Formats: sequence, C-alpha cells, structure tokens
Amino acid sequence: VIANRALEIMGHARGEYQYCSPNDHVNCSQSTNDAYPSAIHLGLYATHLELRKHLMELIASFARKGEEFAHVLKMGRTQLQDAVPMTLGQTFHGFASVLQGEVENLDHAASEFLSINMGATAIGTGICAEPGYAERCTAAIREITGWDVKQAEDLVGATSDTVCMVGYSSAMKRIASKMNKICNDLRLLSSGPRCGLGEFNLPARQPGSSIMPGKVNPVIPEVMNQIAFKVIGNELCVTMADEAAQMELNAMEPVMAQCCFESAELLVNGFDTLRIRCVEGITANEEKCLQYVHNSIGVVTALNPIIGYKNSTKIAKEALETGRGVYELVLEHGILSREELDEVLKPENMIRPVKLNIRPRR
Repeated sequence: VIANRALEIMGHARGEYQYCSPNDHVNCSQSTNDAYPSAIHLGLYATHLELRKHLMELIASFARKGEEFAHVLKMGRTQLQDAVPMTLGQTFHGFASVLQGEVENLDHAASEFLSINMGATAIGTGICAEPGYAERCTAAIREITGWDVKQAEDLVGATSDTVCMVGYSSAMKRIASKMNKICNDLRLLSSGPRCGLGEFNLPARQPGSSIMPGKVNPVIPEVMNQIAFKVIGNELCVTMADEAAQMELNAMEPVMAQCCFESAELLVNGFDTLRIRCVEGITANEEKCLQYVHNSIGVVTALNPIIGYKNSTKIAKEALETGRGVYELVLEHGILSREELDEVLKPENMIRPVKLNIRPRR
C-alpha cells in the first residue's frame, strides 16, 4: 500500500516497483519482527492514555458522590453482618480510593511500551539494516510522538520478550477485579426496593422483567461485572501466549495484542457507561440508612468507649433477645440522653477517632 501510494505521488503507475519496491525501499532496514512489535507498543501506549483518562473520570464521579453523601450515617458490614457505623460518603470515597491506587500501577506497566526494538530486524542482530538505523529510527519516533521512546537495551532479548503485555494486562486485571467488587456492592446495597438493603437507589434504565411489573434490575453494574470477567479471561490468554515464546521470537504476539486492545476498549466503554448511566444518578435513602443504625446491635461498638463494656454487653444482650434496637434501649435505660446519644452518632464522630466528654448516667 505504501509503495503504491509513493508511486502515485512520484507520477508512476501502481505496481511499477522498479521505482519504489515494497521490499527493497519501503521495508529497507526493517522486518516484521521489529516493526510489528514496535507498532503494538506505540498503539498500546496511546490506548493507555485514553484508558487512564476515562478511569480518572470514573474515580472523580465516585469521589463527588462521596462528598454528596458525607452526612448520611449508615451501618458498615463485614462478612455480610452488621459491623460499626460509617457514612455512605465513606463507602463511595472508598470506591474512588481503591481505583485511584491502581493508576500508578497502570502507568508503570504502560511505561514499558516506550521501549521498542526497531532496528532489530529478524532476530535482534540488526542484519540487513543500515548502520545507525536503529538509533535514528527511534529518535524519529520519539520526535513524532512526543513520548519518551527508547531503544531496547538488548535487541535480541527484546525481539522475543513480550512480557510488557503481560504486565499491562495484569494491571487491567487488577482494575477489573476491583470494579467487580464495587459493582457487587452497588447491586447489594441498592437491593430491594422493599425487601433488600435499599441504602441507595440506582437509576432505572429498563423494565427489569417481562412477567414481574415494576421490577427494575441493576443492569449497568451487571454490564461492568461482565466486562470484568472478560478482562480477567483475556489476561490469562496473554499470559499463556507469552509463555509460548520460542527461541528468538514469540509468534503468539498477535493474540496478546488483540486481548490487550480489547480489554482496554471494554474498560473504557464500561467506565463511561457506569459513570454516566449509573453512578451520577445514584440517590441516597437517608432515613433507611439511619433506621439501620438505630436498629443495629453493631452500633453498640461505637457506644462502648462512652457507656462502658458492662452497659454495652447488657444492651447488646437485651437487643438480641427482644429484637429491639440499641438506640431505643440506651434511651429506655437512661444510660444517655437523646442529645448525648445523637452527639455520639453524628457522622463526623463516626468517621475518625474522636474523644467525647460524655459520661453514662448509670
């Protein structure tokens, strides 16, 4: 294609290769074994920059929800059981922070794509290349892209080494694993509307059932779940293909590239879909969250430093036996006043270590 276009520009007919040959001119000093991997590296680095941008937009969306819900007190849960109070804002800030922690790891993995093997020709020895071609070609690519592109230190080793794609696909797998957990939480915490947890509402995007009127399913988080499964599967394919390298070349590089490009594209689309069609439209059920706190036995842990272990144990035992809430029982036994109890359970006193000058009355 390049040779024929050059011939047209030169005023010759297509196929008059005596003037510009695909092999002797266009492919001069090059081999599939250096041009192809280098193109993959540069393509994946460009793709990384796009993926990073969309990931940061999703992180920012979770963080904004964290600020919006900072005042909403709720119960935390461990092993699906009541734990201690927290805020709904902390839940969403948690989502943002665990993803933010992956950005540096993703950047580090992508940085390896800036090492290329241009000039290696067939197996890394540079046979058939003009002296100095590798250095001049790499410098030209660095100037064209504006990226810190460097020549691989050992062209023989670099020509058969495809582990940079293993590293990047693994970085995407880590993100996919975290996205899976986040979307599972979104589905669980929004479950209901009457018989689930129902701490917040996901935007309704479609009728959820052809037989159950009014049912709305968490389809957008489920889309992201399935994307995560695919990305995790692609990572295994990339790893197996990397292990298949033989001697001076890895002939399995095409499927590795396909998996990496596919995973990145799926994540970009998934991030945008989740952000725009789900996260940005989430609303909190504040009263329900507060009701869980008041009715939970787990809240007694937050009261323990104030009312003491003996009172805490008595209240927890009675709550278990009667099915009544800790909040109600503390007031009934006159251990704290409503004002004192509400002070202990203020969101700002739940999200960090704090010393309150409150003493139990009995």
